[in-house]
Amino acid sequence: MADRSKHGLLESFNYAINGIVWALRHQRNMQIHVGLATVVVVMAVVFAVPRGDLLLVFAAITFVIVAELINTAIEYTVDLVTKDESPMAKIAKDVAAGAVFIASLNALVVAYLVFYDHIVSWPYRFFYRLRVSPVDITVVALVLVAIIVVVVKAAVGQGTFLRGGWPSGHAAVAFAAWVAVTGLAINTAYATSISAVAFVMAFLTAQSRVQTGVHKPLEVIAGAMLGTVVMVAVLAVFKPF
Repeated sequence: MADRSKHGLLESFNYAINGIVWALRHQRNMQIHVGLATVVVVMAVVFAVPRGDLLLVFAAITFVIVAELINTAIEYTVDLVTKDESPMAKIAKDVAAGAVFIASLNALVVAYLVFYDHIVSWPYRFFYRLRVSPVDITVVALVLVAIIVVVVKAAVGQGTFLRGGWPSGHAAVAFAAWVAVTGLAINTAYATSISAVAFVMAFLTAQSRVQTGVHKPLEVIAGAMLGTVVMVAVLAVFKPF
């Protein structure tokens, strides 16, 4: 086994993303957790959840996903050490599963505390225009783009978030950022110039993925379209600018 301590920061980050994508691709529970996390993030945007509550939501999501990743790692480590039925191995797996259970219970409590009042009062606020901070909605939309890229890559079964496969994660985030920057600058005197610079940076990011052979042109185009469409859709619905 190669010594990963000798690799650079970017390569180490890629290993981490590989682990997340693998778990999402092969672990049904992980797929459920990420699916529910996506729904919760969308609900947080729809209900214009305050920053403090949004922090609790992201913390609960992170807690559950980290617990599931650790649980998976422990299960495979135990299976690697022994294939025989062992009380000690069972305890290790049960305790790891217990950590996921506690994290999930915590997430349910947070969801109840954060969303109950919003859901109950939803019929009375259905036609009320959402007022969301442009920065908050932009950050949430970028996170949503990243989640969708990981989910699509896991479904397609090719590449990682940072290297290869459909669609290009770099292109998706770069073009989503271009749309976000354009929205943030739209009321300024330099909106056109700022948007143009952001577009050039996004284009260069996408072009570099093709030039280095990491992605094929269609993979980059797919990523650019995904990031653009998701960000435009979010900004069109919530109109924060």
